[in-house]
Amino acid sequence: MVGTFSLDEMRRIARDIFLKAITAVDPSKILKDRIRIGKDYLSVRIDENSENIFDLKAFDNIYLAGAGKASNLMAQAAEEILGERITKGIIITKYSHRLPLKKTEIIEAGHPIPDQNGYAGAKKIQTLLKETGPKDLIIFLLSGGGSALLPFPAEGIDLKEKQEATQLLLDCGADIKEINTIRKHISQMKGGWLAKWAYPSTVIGFILSDVVGDRLDVIGSGPTVPDPSTFEEAWEILKKYDLLNEISPSIQKYLNLGKKGKKEETPKPGEIVFKKVYNSLIGSNILALRAAEKEAKSFGFNTLILSSSIIGETREAALFHSAIAKEVISSGNPIPKPACLLSGGETTVTIKGDGLGGRNQEFTLAGALEINGIEKVVLLSGGTDGTDGPTDATGAVADHTTFQRAISMGLNPKAHLNNNDAYPFFQKLGDLLITGPTQTNVMDIRILLVD
Repeated sequence: MVGTFSLDEMRRIARDIFLKAITAVDPSKILKDRIRIGKDYLSVRIDENSENIFDLKAFDNIYLAGAGKASNLMAQAAEEILGERITKGIIITKYSHRLPLKKTEIIEAGHPIPDQNGYAGAKKIQTLLKETGPKDLIIFLLSGGGSALLPFPAEGIDLKEKQEATQLLLDCGADIKEINTIRKHISQMKGGWLAKWAYPSTVIGFILSDVVGDRLDVIGSGPTVPDPSTFEEAWEILKKYDLLNEISPSIQKYLNLGKKGKKEETPKPGEIVFKKVYNSLIGSNILALRAAEKEAKSFGFNTLILSSSIIGETREAALFHSAIAKEVISSGNPIPKPACLLSGGETTVTIKGDGLGGRNQEFTLAGALEINGIEKVVLLSGGTDGTDGPTDATGAVADHTTFQRAISMGLNPKAHLNNNDAYPFFQKLGDLLITGPTQTNVMDIRILLVD
């Protein structure tokens, strides 16, 4: 289809593009492509250029463990591939993400704030790992949400204190790398500790990235990955956001002792505990964006992927994207109409109001104010996991008529934005994007259509 699109067509196409992006990062399909099994061997494609062959006769047991919003679907695929060879398994996933498994126990837990279920699940996984030995194979399945879903506070810190710390970090505008640096240093599981508990077993980690840059030590706080960060860095992050007086005394004390060398640091690169660990990145935001680009081209759009690494304040990102839409209209740059501009990453929202929403809904609302009256522009922003903030929405869709439609319904767009209250705004307009749990998670996808 080439030429002029109606506004309704553009809105439908934006949704189609988003759904195609999600399909491209279905971890079960990727795992089935990465793993081959024979009578006595297991072949794992670690990345595009390397493949490892494991002798199945060398293992007495094969265990599954995992955490994250996609871990249940990943475990389903692993069970389908390995079948009766699996001895048993434990995975922790977010509430309402349960899928049937045969050999693996499913524990549903809280996200983004960890809860008692997650703590109980983490202790079960630790117990399982500590019982394994050199003739055991552990397949660890990690995806976005793994940090919150695998809470195991360090000695002297209780779960409530960790919950409060997580909320403070989420509300202050800290990015995921900073949040995870703190998490790793108040945990008995993250920052390579899981690999230490598993040693000397063989560990194959399949990791679905939900962080900018796809750093394995940041995804899910890197349970199976050497941790280059330090107690000193964790302390400085708390100082940066003026949280030292807000954080619990026990966390302050623990981090301070660690900074002074009186608490054991997280396992570092080169340590023996990682000698038999093989980590494989199986999906990322750029993979989803490339699929979105291909779908947009099929409709006749000129396409451009701006970046898979957009971070910073959500409203600032919305201003940037809206400015590009205006440039496409006024000068035909950076691509001519009909244009599809794509971006990914994970922005942050500094909470100042008491409304309901998420970063994708806030991005779309801020963008709606900027594109008001500019024909024809459609903006969609959604979380690839199907969840945006503490809501049942994935994100939202807006266009150049959104502002005026809202005014005609008695809604004040600026007031809703200032109160971080995008959810009821788009709910009343019927413009929430709702997919339900997608069983994947590679951060956010933003789609900007201009015709």
